[in-house]
Amino acid sequence: MPTQSQHPFTTATGMGIRRSTSVLDYRSAVADLADSLNTQHGVLLASSFEYPGRYTRWDIGFINPPLMLEASGRRLTITALNTRGRILLPELHQALSGCTEIDELEAASEILRIRVTEPVAELNEEFSEEMRSRRPTVFSVLRTLQRALYTAEDAYLGFYGAFGYDLTFQFEDVTRFQQRAPEQRDLVLYFPDQITVADHRAERTLCHSYEFNCRSWDSPRRTETTGGFHRAGTNADYAPALTVAADCDHEPGEFAAQVKRAQGYFRRGDLFEVVPGQTFFEPCKDSPATVFKRLREANPAPYGALMNLGRREYLIAASPEMFVRVEGRQIETCPISGTIERGADAIADAEQIRTLLNSKKDEAELSMCTDVDRNDKARVCEPGSVQVVGRRQIEMYSRLIH
Repeated sequence: MPTQSQHPFTTATGMGIRRSTSVLDYRSAVADLADSLNTQHGVLLASSFEYPGRYTRWDIGFINPPLMLEASGRRLTITALNTRGRILLPELHQALSGCTEIDELEAASEILRIRVTEPVAELNEEFSEEMRSRRPTVFSVLRTLQRALYTAEDAYLGFYGAFGYDLTFQFEDVTRFQQRAPEQRDLVLYFPDQITVADHRAERTLCHSYEFNCRSWDSPRRTETTGGFHRAGTNADYAPALTVAADCDHEPGEFAAQVKRAQGYFRRGDLFEVVPGQTFFEPCKDSPATVFKRLREANPAPYGALMNLGRREYLIAASPEMFVRVEGRQIETCPISGTIERGADAIADAEQIRTLLNSKKDEAELSMCTDVDRNDKARVCEPGSVQVVGRRQIEMYSRLIH
């Protein structure tokens, strides 16, 4: 793997970083990375379909990151996964020591334990929506780390992983009628030190490797370096589930009864939107990488993901929908609502498109999603700056029309 270039730079807090870039085999690099995720921590974000002006042509991924950040409620841990992570921990500890939103910060050689301050609720408290998002949450810790590790000279170094729905409770004080299992996590993020980037248009794959000069626990001087230490990680073999206890978490007829119950609430005006759901289970003997490859071939989608989140937990995804994109000071979303299968030919496709555009149900649902999206943006964007730049646009994919 010959080195193509080297580039030194520093973060906002003065930590020195040296990036080396090497060329990998375009035909095999991403597939090899995906196979490694069967047994090793890491993330692969893949694009199997490019949509002009929105979707990208890149695959980005890594294995064996040095650091893992996990959150549950208002508690976070940052764990060193190897020697390189243990060298990085004092640097992150120093960055967090000045964070006023942290109530507890406990440091050990291989882990940082953090508890975020509970927001103070005052009677008749009034504050703007953008200030609500700045109240103490786990994102206060993420923002502090982001500022400390930021550099304009590199586009890839950062945190990658998965966000859970329950992070909503960091901002919205709503009554909870169900409790999560204590082992479930709201957030799992990795900080990698070697990132593979595949450019499908240029048919080129690069590997960016990073070395860090860090503080030690005993000295504010940056005398420690990750250089020379192996990018190692613990392996956890994939254990297939050949049987499942139940194929669904609802009894027959239970879901339909929930829908009927919701309809009554709608008629009384108690509900504006509700999303009832049920979970289905199937045994799976194939590895996560095999399932991901099959999904990419059967349903090429702009946004795909394969993640090994540890604890024998994997996330496999393929979606056409861009949830949110931030570029500079611009925030963009593109909700999708309304789906129909492709026709047998172009004429049949046109008939399906007409059916979709004439659907009152899909039009109403998309209008609701657009309005909710616009309201969410108004909470954090400059007043009057939110605009609907496109509406009810048709997107064509291999199997479906959205």
